[in-house]
Amino acid sequence: MAGGAATLSAYGLVVNLPGWDFGKLLGVYVVFFFVIAQIVARARFHQAISPPVLVGGFLIVAGGLTISFWKG
Repeated sequence: MAGGAATLSAYGLVVNLPGWDFGKLLGVYVVFFFVIAQIVARARFHQAISPPVLVGGFLIVAGGLTISFWKG
């Protein structure tokens, strides 16, 4: 329960504190969801991250960073 509350609180802070528009918020949401899903898959279900998921995840995170920090 405490871990879930901490995760939800961290998520709320990350997506609500900055003055981002909806597109940027959605980019951060997708990255957050992917990273947490992989952590849960590894910790709870003992699933290794396969190379395609690793490459795709890198692209998801890179896309989220691009959406969030690109000035222009």
